[in-house]
Amino acid sequence: MRFFYIESANMDIPQLYKIYKTHYLVTTDTRAIPTNSLFFALKGDHFNGNSFAAQALSLGARFAIIDEKAYQTDKRMILVADALQTLQDLANYHRKQLQLPIIGLTGSNGKTTTKELIHAVLQQKFKTVATKGNLNNHIGVPLTLLSMTPDTELGIVEMGANHQQEIAFLSSICEPDFGYITNFGKAHLEGFGGLEGVIKGKSELYDFIRANNKMVFVNPTDPIQMAKTSDISRILFDMESIQFVGVNPYLQLSWNGINIQTQLMGDYNFPNIVAAITLGLHFGVPIAAISKAIEGYVPQNNRSQIVKTAYNTLILDAYNANPSSMKVALESFAMLNESQKVIILGDMFELGGDSAHEHQAIADLATSLNFETLFLVGKNFHKVSINHATFSDFESLQAQLTKQPLHQKTILIKGSRGMKLERLLEFL
Repeated sequence: MRFFYIESANMDIPQLYKIYKTHYLVTTDTRAIPTNSLFFALKGDHFNGNSFAAQALSLGARFAIIDEKAYQTDKRMILVADALQTLQDLANYHRKQLQLPIIGLTGSNGKTTTKELIHAVLQQKFKTVATKGNLNNHIGVPLTLLSMTPDTELGIVEMGANHQQEIAFLSSICEPDFGYITNFGKAHLEGFGGLEGVIKGKSELYDFIRANNKMVFVNPTDPIQMAKTSDISRILFDMESIQFVGVNPYLQLSWNGINIQTQLMGDYNFPNIVAAITLGLHFGVPIAAISKAIEGYVPQNNRSQIVKTAYNTLILDAYNANPSSMKVALESFAMLNESQKVIILGDMFELGGDSAHEHQAIADLATSLNFETLFLVGKNFHKVSINHATFSDFESLQAQLTKQPLHQKTILIKGSRGMKLERLLEFL
């Protein structure tokens, strides 16, 4: 094996690319080191990846990209000025070499579900690589791009953000040919500086598409998105031939005379499905294959999953929450033709100065929908004014449910990721 001993702080990306493309494998985690991969020693608030470089090599990595000379103890360690920036630069360089169509996707709600639906549809015809899970940040986007190989025919890159210029930066890395924004909602209000900031920040994807003469997919029922894309080449959803039928408990729709029974909860998923159909048609996926993919898609990772326990039926939507997603989830649950419906809501995070108002608004909405029982948990929900039980922390709610267990109920569980409300499965 030839060793590349590079001691320059100005790492040459084309040279590193020659190494990378021998196996097309990268990693940042010593807990899962693919053989012959490139290990990037990234840093976090509580760890320094440089200290794991030697271990990565011993576990099978071919080279380790480090950015602190004190850790360069092996000829297979490549010293660069900044390991993270090198990862991002390598990903962008790789993206340019592949020259394949890439779909960039962002939005306040429904990004990951929409991405998975689009992936399910497009892979009926193409070798498609999509963002895994929600690895949609300044690390996840490069890793997604670097997981694509010359065999990949289409790429789908989910981009998340909680402040201005983040989508612009991620777009500059993945350089999407197509863009889609699911919606503009009240998510990450603290970082974006309010709803107008959310719109501005998410629309950075449109800015990139516009500047590079690319194309966007747009839901024509969203007036803000229609206005934002009026001067961009765009494809509008066909809302006439794709019709919402109902939700009981799963979403049903009709499309050109075809009835599609999905495994998704909530009418709020309807535009996500329409997006997948629209992209499938644009890329020439046969109608029958599109329908099959949508009917076969099953949500995972606490995203509107139906879980039947020995005692109750749970709608587990505990992956994340913000005022916009809370609102549509509550309204959709209210439409469900089930008796003895119970709501368990956990705090919404990253709302800044709007937190108290937004938590009270959700509490008021839940009260107005007349659910049989309502539990609110978290420091913010505990402060609202409401004639229902509130709990300052998970342990207090746990004690209540242990003392007075729920049986034969249909229960919606929704809260921000940090609340970890999936822990309730043990008690319900």
